[in-house]
Amino acid sequence: MFEEIRRKIIEGQRLTKEEGITLFNTEDIHILGQLANEVSKKINSDRAYFIVNRHINPTNICINRCKFCAFSRSKGQEGAYELTIDDVISELRQTQEKIGYLTEVHIVSGLHPEWSFQFYLDMISKIKNEFPLITIKAFTAVEIDYFSRKSGLTIDETLTKLKEAGVSIMAGGGAEIFNSSVRNKICPEKISGERWLEIIKTAHKLGIKTNATMLYGHVETYKDRIEHLSKLRELQDETQGFLAFIPLSYQPHNTHIKVPYPNALDDLKTIAVSRLFLDNIPHIKAYWIMLGEKLAQLALLFGADCLEGTVIEEKIAHSAGALSKKGISINELAHLIRETGKIPVERDSFYNVIRIW
Repeated sequence: MFEEIRRKIIEGQRLTKEEGITLFNTEDIHILGQLANEVSKKINSDRAYFIVNRHINPTNICINRCKFCAFSRSKGQEGAYELTIDDVISELRQTQEKIGYLTEVHIVSGLHPEWSFQFYLDMISKIKNEFPLITIKAFTAVEIDYFSRKSGLTIDETLTKLKEAGVSIMAGGGAEIFNSSVRNKICPEKISGERWLEIIKTAHKLGIKTNATMLYGHVETYKDRIEHLSKLRELQDETQGFLAFIPLSYQPHNTHIKVPYPNALDDLKTIAVSRLFLDNIPHIKAYWIMLGEKLAQLALLFGADCLEGTVIEEKIAHSAGALSKKGISINELAHLIRETGKIPVERDSFYNVIRIW
């Protein structure tokens, strides 16, 4: 059966869900990587992308207590924090002064019980006014659902107001695993997978591009992973709104789901299968924060074509024990890419080329 799948991949035919599961079960990781790398080259040539960006998480106070999350806190709990809008602006200024420029700010946060939707609109507006050239990538479908419920606005109205305030692209977090039984084990308080897809579909129809994610390596099966990828592929067929897919390797430290760290072979296999199965999503991101710099570098030979970016100060994955740095320099990113034989390409939020290193 594997030879038939290989033939379909070479000929550019779409894989079935059963074939996707077969790829996950294969022990021939080298052939899998080779196939994924060839498909990646067809889509993006030998280019591998990165962006000069800054991650900011305005608060870790959250009404949800997802079992896989080590980042969230309750109001008043030790380690809880909340940034003011001025704090956010100050962090961006400091980063811009240190690096010289920023292309993108990435904002995701806890579901704060007291902050109004207007607070977030004011934050985005202030960022846009202070830094008009920085693209604002902000909020997950989970946050959009929360803003909608707090404000009494529809999802369409909520997204429209955020777009008018300055949000250009949405983060792809909160998808986790769409399977309802798995979701009920790891994040029962969170919106359903169907609701996530509905909100993302609305964003796409409003012209807001998004990323997509999948959290793997906890209690899900290969079938659950392929079902998840299949739903993303179906939505992309309809909207063409996904820019990139980001497999997120579960970090179990300080969480309530105690499993071993995902092993390197599973990480590489997940990257490769994602590239082969998601034939309509142009970019597969090796998120170095969760994979570590060296494994993310290797993932560029297993179907990935993007290393995310400079990040500067990542908090969510590191709360769960991520062993990578909290930020990385432009030169380091370019070096990691160049050493794989790929061409380092600095991009904007929409994968337009800014500079070839």
